[in-house]
Amino acid sequence: MDARIYRPAKTAMQSGRAKTKHWVLEYERQDRTRRDPLMGWAQSADTRRQIRLEFDTKEDALDYAKRHKIAARVLPDHQRRKVLKSYADNFR
Repeated sequence: MDARIYRPAKTAMQSGRAKTKHWVLEYERQDRTRRDPLMGWAQSADTRRQIRLEFDTKEDALDYAKRHKIAARVLPDHQRRKVLKSYADNFR
C-alpha cells in the first residue's frame, strides 16, 4: 500500500494560488486500467485511487501515514519563481 504526499502546483487555468496551500496524500496505482467494451471508458478495480486526503502541513500527512501503516513518499515542494518586471521593460 504505497502513497505519495505532495503539495499540488498551481494549474495553468487559474491566476491565483487557490488549492495550493494544503498537502495531499494520494495512493499510487496498484491495478492497470482497462477499457470498458460498451462505453469505452477506463475502468479499474482499484478503489483506493479515488481517495484524496488533504492536510494542513506535511508533518500531519506523515503522521497519518505512520498511524495507518501506509508506506508514503514525499515529493519535493513546488516553489514559485518570481520574475521581477517593471512596466518600462515593455518599451525597451
